[in-house]
Parts: sequence; structure tokens; C-alpha cells
Amino acid sequence: MSSASDVVPADACAVRVVDAEKVAVVAGSLPDAETITELAQVFGLLSDPGRLRVIIALLEGGEMCVCDIAASCGHSESAVSHALRLLRANRVVRVRRAGRMAYYRLDDSHVRLLLDLALTHVGHGEEGT
Repeated sequence: MSSASDVVPADACAVRVVDAEKVAVVAGSLPDAETITELAQVFGLLSDPGRLRVIIALLEGGEMCVCDIAASCGHSESAVSHALRLLRANRVVRVRRAGRMAYYRLDDSHVRLLLDLALTHVGHGEEGT
């Protein structure tokens, strides 16, 4: 007679490790905890629709000032400035100052590549419909 503690849920493995060699290779290739935390922060930044609009505006427009980004996105300059502070602190955008003006652009080609891939992925899902 089996007890309730002996019942294995349908989505659980009956054994703890099926392919120990593969588990060792995968575990050894995982980034360290600090890198995982940084990745989560970047994806967290990208998960906000307002910040994502700002990033895509820079992807499409190149270097832009706060007021032009705000006008492009339909946000207030204050909201865009706040988004840019967060994005700059996490090295997603960089700033160039010219007198009293500040011009923002994507920090590097990696950010552009990440966005291009994400946009392609989203568009790929729409092609099948």
C-alpha cells in the first residue's frame, strides 16, 4: 500500500538525474550568480513598455535629445529622463553633452543586436497567423 508521499506528480522526474554527464556539462557552462543577476537586470529594464519605447526610438533614430525622444514616444520629458537615467546606469544607453544639450544613443552594437533579435522573434510569431 502506497502513501500520499510515495505518489510522484505527473510533471516530476521519477529519477533525480537521467544523464549525469549532460547535467555536469550544463551546470559547468552556466554563468556565475553575479552575471545572472546582471542579465536579469537588463531583461527587467527591457520589460517596461515605456523604457522599451525609448530604446526602440533610439534604435530607429540614432542619437537623440530627451525632448525628441519624448515627442517620438508620446511620453513626458520627465518620464523619458527617468527612463534614460535607469538605462544609462545599466549601460544600455550613453550620453554625449554639447553645451546644455544631452544626446542619447544605444551604448553599443550588442544592445542593437538584442533588440533586433527580440523584434524578429516577435515578428516571427506573427508570420504564422
